[in-house]
Amino acid sequence: MKPSVENQPTIAEIQLSYKPSLRLSQQPVIKTSEDAYRLFLNSWDMEKIDFVEQFKVLLLTRSNSVLGILNVSSGGVTSTVVDPRIIFSAAIKANACAIILGHNHPSGNLKPSQPDLDLTQKIKQGARFFDISVLDHVIVTREEYFSFADEGVL
Repeated sequence: MKPSVENQPTIAEIQLSYKPSLRLSQQPVIKTSEDAYRLFLNSWDMEKIDFVEQFKVLLLTRSNSVLGILNVSSGGVTSTVVDPRIIFSAAIKANACAIILGHNHPSGNLKPSQPDLDLTQKIKQGARFFDISVLDHVIVTREEYFSFADEGVL
């Protein structure tokens, strides 16, 4: 006996799409940690940079052209919750080959905390499963930055 179509449950359709606003040739290319810092800083709400911690990700092609920037989370004064699944789903959706992590320290302290180091390693390990490179993690303040890659912490 053939099952009735009427009794079948309705399930959600999942679509994957990426709609860039600029041609890839018009997108900036990341060559240094300072390039990443400048892009992060330009995307930050300057009214919040000294107030709440936020986490963002630059999504990149294999040649380090910027596909886009992902606003992952916004938290409190001393932390924000970062779900790696959100990062990976966006990176896969954009077909990114590499990512650069970025977050601010409202205190102005550039030293990475142990949770910063742990999260970076967790994301780096997860990214390996998707053949996505984590090129850097940049701590952003209004006036300066700390690059995990430049300091050998990545």
